[in-house]
Formats: sequence, C-alpha cells, structure tokens
Amino acid sequence: MTTNLPALPPIPKAPANASEKTLLVLEAVLIHDRFTDVVEATGLAKATVHRILMTLADREFVTVSATGGYLPGPKVLSLAGRALQRIDISAIAQPYVDALVAQVHCTVHLGAANGDEILYLIRSDSDKPYRMISRVGNSIPMHTTGIGKCVLANYNDEALALFVARAGLPRKTEHTITDLEGLRAEVQTVRDLGYARDREENEPGIGCVAAPVRDHTGKVNYGVSISTIMLDHTPAEIDAMSVDAINTANQISRALGYKPPTDRNTPPE
Repeated sequence: MTTNLPALPPIPKAPANASEKTLLVLEAVLIHDRFTDVVEATGLAKATVHRILMTLADREFVTVSATGGYLPGPKVLSLAGRALQRIDISAIAQPYVDALVAQVHCTVHLGAANGDEILYLIRSDSDKPYRMISRVGNSIPMHTTGIGKCVLANYNDEALALFVARAGLPRKTEHTITDLEGLRAEVQTVRDLGYARDREENEPGIGCVAAPVRDHTGKVNYGVSISTIMLDHTPAEIDAMSVDAINTANQISRALGYKPPTDRNTPPE
C-alpha cells in the first residue's frame, strides 16, 4: 500500500569553516568595494565579514580607500603579478583541446593574436588519415581564419578600420574577404552567432569553426578552432560543431581566470 508521506525538509548545509569564510570574503572584496555588497555576496554575518576584512587588511591583502571602500591590497597585486608571469596557456589548454579532439574527431587548434596575425600555439590531430598543413609556431593572416575573426569581432569600427589599413587583407584563396565592408559584415555575424567560420578562406578545401577564448580581464586574445576538410563534412555539420568549440573555449577561459558577468554576482550556496 502506498502511503503519501509529507516531504522531508532539505538537510541544511554545514556552515563554512574559517578557511572557506575567509576565501569567500577575499573573493567578494576583489569584486565589490562596499562593505554591504561584500556582506550580501558572501551571505555571512556582518560581524564575521568585518572581522575577516580587518585580518585581510592587517596582512595587506585588502586596503581601505579614503572614502571607506575596500580595494585589493599590495599583497594581492604582487601575487597576481607573479601568477600572471607563470601562466602557460598551452599547458593550461592542452587537456581541453585533447578532450575536444576525442569528441569531434577533427584537428583542433589553439591560436593567439600576434600583432595582426594568428600564431598557432597548439595543433592536436584526430584519428583521421589526413593531416593539416598547419604547424605550431605558424603565423597566418587574422582575417582568413576563424580564430582571427573571433579576435576581430571584439574590435570597434575604428580599430577594425585601422587593422585593415595595416594588414591590407591579402587574398589567400578565392573565398578570402578582401575589403573592409565585407570584413565588417563578417565580424558582425561572429558577434551575433558567438562563433566564427572559415569556409576555404585560408586554404582551399579546408573549413573550420572557432570560438573565442578570454583571458582573466575578459579580453579575447586567443581562440579554439575545429578544422576539417570540406569533403569530410558539410558546412552545416561544421556549424553544428560550434557548440563543442564554444564549450571548450569557455572551459579554457575559466581556467585562465575569466568569470562571465552572470557568475560574478552569484551568491554562494
């Protein structure tokens, strides 16, 4: 016989320990400068937050401004600078790139903006019998590549015009975009879609889909692309892999310290 029993109340989570509370406050004060905002972001009692802030200030992780707000202290800035010097994006991104290759069975590149070109930092091949001609260390025109278009999509109109004046938009194939208006339309499509495409614009017979990778400041200096021969996949099939490229790019961005705006004001559970 089935008995309708009342639902049990959820089991409350154990309160954060001292270390967790300190980390919550430190993370919040790096984003918010007002005491009330730090309290709201952490969900901790005002007295607890105040006590932790005083300790962080004593250890120079936090400083108090002339208006009474909280700012990152010299200890945080020093540690952040040292950490940034040690970042090796290739080492950070490699596991995510390898996982993407295993998922889509295509060649995956990680590229970085290098002046007006894209420099390949990683090329990871699939189990397909063919190989791309790209090489780690190769520099290719930004406007002919999916990764480059991801970077250009974050330029404003003036910066894009200056880029065209410098780079000249050389033609690589019959499909290459070679004028400013065409490039403007293309980067707007990238902004609308959230990913970029290369349809035989850099190399005949090769197509790719690419997604932007953001650093800790939110700037797009990198990108991840999935490349294949057009005989192996239709344009629609390549577009469908954009979801995988975006997911991987987002994972790498988070690993580099980027926090999307929707994450920044999410209260801790």
